[in-house]
Formats: sequence, C-alpha cells, structure tokens
Amino acid sequence: MLMALSGPSRLPVAGGKPRRLVILLHGLGADGNDLIGLQQYWGPLVPEAEFVSPNAPFPCDMAPYGYQWFSVQDRTPAAMLGGVRAAAPLLDAFIDDELQKRGLEEKDAALVGFSQGTMMALFVGLRRAKPLAGILGYSGRLIAPDLLASELRSRPPVLLVHGTDDPLVPFDSLAKAETALKTAGVPVETLACVGTEHSIDPEGLQRGGGFLREVLSVPRP
Repeated sequence: MLMALSGPSRLPVAGGKPRRLVILLHGLGADGNDLIGLQQYWGPLVPEAEFVSPNAPFPCDMAPYGYQWFSVQDRTPAAMLGGVRAAAPLLDAFIDDELQKRGLEEKDAALVGFSQGTMMALFVGLRRAKPLAGILGYSGRLIAPDLLASELRSRPPVLLVHGTDDPLVPFDSLAKAETALKTAGVPVETLACVGTEHSIDPEGLQRGGGFLREVLSVPRP
C-alpha cells in the first residue's frame, strides 16, 4: 500500500464546492506550508479552485527539518531518475485521490511545482493518461529528457519560469527543458526572470497566476 501524502489546503475564494484544483509541490527541505500562501495571490484569479499543498513523502536527508521528494546527495542522472521514479507513484496516487474526493477530472486540475517540485510535476504530469489542465514550474528542470518521447502519455500546456541568477538549479535548465518539451509536442511557454535567484519573483508570480487563470477557465462541457 502506498504512503498517503497530506498537507495544508485552502478552500475556494468563491466559496462552495471546488470546481477546480491547484496542487502545489514544494522544493527540497521545505513542506506544504512553503507554497500554500500562493493561494492568497492566485485564489482571486481562479476563485472556484481549492489549493492543496502536500508534504513530500520523505524527511530531508540534508537538513534536520523539512521533506524531500527524493535525495540529491547523489546528483548523477541515474540516481536522480531513480529518486523521481520512486516518488512518482505516491504523487500519482495523491492526484487521483484528491480528484476523486471532489468529483473532479484531470482537466479541472493544475500542478504547480517549485525546484524539486517542478521536477516531480513534469515527470508525473506528462506521464498521466489524461492531460491535466496545465503544469506550472518554477526554478526546476526536466528529469530524463531522453525518455520523454517514449514515456509521454499526455500533453498539457506547460509554463516554466526560471531566474537568470539561480545558484542552485542552473538557468540553462530552462532552455533544455523547453527544447525537449517542444520536440515531444508539448505546448510550452517560458519566462526568464532577470536577476532572480532561486525564488519566485513578482513577475513570475503574476505570469503564473495568468497561466492558471487561462488553463482553469476553459469552459467545461
């Protein structure tokens, strides 16, 4: 039986039953509380959306606090891929459960990741049988781009945002991910935030909110 993820949530600004869902995936050494505050900025833009921000499944092995989706003590491509693959079923199950609880479908939900959370969002979101409404990723990278063509199962719209001065995840990760996604036929937009380090700046916050409003406002039959 898979470990069940859990974390903070925020109900829709409009009140009532949620008709959309935004799932926030934090980075290394953080927890669900790290990103749930984004709801105060984006909630009014997607007023029917509930925001959920699960803690990653494993205690961070590089700090005495926080969680991780996978270890980065070994940063070889093989080790990183192995870590993502191990965590992917847990995130997949969480998405399934959260949708089912609310009577929603993939087209009603968007994944938002930061750093390691972006790596998870891209890996899992592009391998789900039905496309999500969208994937928004900050300061991350695309794990195993060479496997994407053979493992891709859906092509939701993607927006990737990255600071040019990021000291932790190199800025050139943005262009590499964009190239691989475009090659695989995934609709992708990018935003380079000049002078920004490993964080979400006001420009990225605004652009991300606009993306969520766009993908979650598509009329549903």
